Amino acid sequence: MADIPRAESLIEYPSDFPIKVMGPTHIDFAPTIVEVVVKHDPTFHEGKLEARPSAKGNYTGLTVTVRAVSREQLDALYTELSAHPMVKIVM
Repeated sequence: MADIPRAESLIEYPSDFPIKVMGPTHIDFAPTIVEVVVKHDPTFHEGKLEARPSAKGNYTGLTVTVRAVSREQLDALYTELSAHPMVKIVM
């Protein structure tokens, strides 16, 4: 990705940044996502996670609020979450 000058970034660093992650409902889904997130934000804990099942219960939506310190950190986190086999969507 091209570097975006700090003056043009819509995000001020550091800041709390919510990321939505959706995947099939599975007992290991939330703990697995927490593991991935902690690699990129060591301050993350389960108190910063919200979980919601889909209407039929087939999928679970998670909102993880990370402490974003750089564009590179967020890009790396999005890349790893998007590539994870348990994840269907990252927003």
